[in-house]
Amino acid sequence: MEQQQLTTVVQKRRTFAIISHPDAGKTTITEQMLLFGGVIRSAGTVKGKKTGNFATSDWMEIEKKRGISVTSSVMEFDYQGKHVNILDTPGHEDFSEDTYRTLMAVDAAVMVIDSAKGIEAQTKKLFQVVKKRGIPIFTFMNKLDRDGREPLDLIGELEDLLDIEGCPFNWPMGSGKNLQGLYDLRANRIELYHPREASGRFLELDAAGHLPDSEPLTQDSLYRQTLEEIELLETAGNPFDAQKVARGEQTPVFFGSALTNFGVQTFLDEFINLAPAPSAHELASGESLAATDPEFSGFVFKIQANMNPKHRDRIAFIRIASGEFQKGMDVTLQRTQKTLRLNNATEFMSDQREQVQSAVAGDIVGLYDTGNFQIGDTIYTGKKEITYPALPQFTPEIFMRVTAKNVMKQKSFHKGMQQLVQEGAVQLYRNYQTNDYILGAVGQLQFEVFKFRMQNEYNTEVVMETIGSRIARWIDPEQLDPKMSSSRSLLVKDLADQPLFLFENQFTERWFENKYPDVKLTAKL
Repeated sequence: MEQQQLTTVVQKRRTFAIISHPDAGKTTITEQMLLFGGVIRSAGTVKGKKTGNFATSDWMEIEKKRGISVTSSVMEFDYQGKHVNILDTPGHEDFSEDTYRTLMAVDAAVMVIDSAKGIEAQTKKLFQVVKKRGIPIFTFMNKLDRDGREPLDLIGELEDLLDIEGCPFNWPMGSGKNLQGLYDLRANRIELYHPREASGRFLELDAAGHLPDSEPLTQDSLYRQTLEEIELLETAGNPFDAQKVARGEQTPVFFGSALTNFGVQTFLDEFINLAPAPSAHELASGESLAATDPEFSGFVFKIQANMNPKHRDRIAFIRIASGEFQKGMDVTLQRTQKTLRLNNATEFMSDQREQVQSAVAGDIVGLYDTGNFQIGDTIYTGKKEITYPALPQFTPEIFMRVTAKNVMKQKSFHKGMQQLVQEGAVQLYRNYQTNDYILGAVGQLQFEVFKFRMQNEYNTEVVMETIGSRIARWIDPEQLDPKMSSSRSLLVKDLADQPLFLFENQFTERWFENKYPDVKLTAKL
């Protein structure tokens, strides 16, 4: 692809993640966007572009059974001349690590907030990651079809709890049973609520932002109250500042209801225009590499086993950071300096996939992997070595011993263990003396998902015995004496055979440090 053409194509990319507290409506708004993108026929169904078959966006079996998202999904569509890549992330806090890594692979984020509950703990935690990256964040106050909190309070909470300016782009006229519509501050119109209609009806406002006196709505007290609140916003609110949005210091705020598809298209239209195209990525060296650089580069931010259970496949998700991907190209894997030929790449619509011939910076492609890739790997073309910064990893906090219930299924047990831990949601350790398997995770739900998937995808029942909460601390192998281990300071080794202690509590850790003052302990993975 010629340089000018590459620049033009990259400028059309919009790659973003959706973050929220569980049950705020994140997956629902994703599916409504897909509806406008023409890739679904109704919320809850996703189709492949070629096959025409429909599937749910929560594609993993346990997600269908439990009604929650526990893995990031990648979906893409074209809309208003732009190519949109949506990464729908897990809302549950036990899967924050997957979400954190996904946030490293996007150019913007959409924060979905339940208007009845306001900013919740998980939203605040994920927002801090977005804030640290300095990428634009857009806010959708959801569930307006239910009785909620005062809009002014919700805007104020953004600044009080998240330290970011909120700039409303529309304003609700009521909520729940009293919801009348949305006052569009940008388009100078009112979008009437349409709980049973396919699309909304709009009332145009005059230059002063008022309806003509002949319109019956002008007699409604909610309309008059809305005008008063908007007047307050104009005098005391935050004026829109595109530069602040670009730096992640101000968030455009939209109100609506994803469930009834109200206000979603207005949000999507504005988002497509305001969200950034892919820009330069910072390298581990501190230099930056332009998205339009002719040399291809990208990094692995996610690995997923068994997206197709019939084939026991393994997909490495790559964020293309520069240049153009082409099927059959040779790349260098930075960690090993080996040359790999990328013959088998796919693009996604949830669990639907299609072979991809080419893709550019901003796109997400999946590479079929036989074990070459690890999370955080960099791949690139050209003679100059490229390395992207390490992706965030969480130190596990709770631990389980795990064994196969049926000793005759050791082969599938070991295979499942190795493949699932490579996804990064759980960490695998071996007892230093006995070599028994020990799993570490941030939250209990990760163990439940692991157990379910071992049974469902590898036909292997596992027995899990809790070790409880532990403090993981790594030790230099040269300083290690296995006699340091005890039931309260369990000695294990990680996948790289690096030794670490699992301390029962902080008291045990301090006791160890006092007994062995020359031994250095670290919390790194």
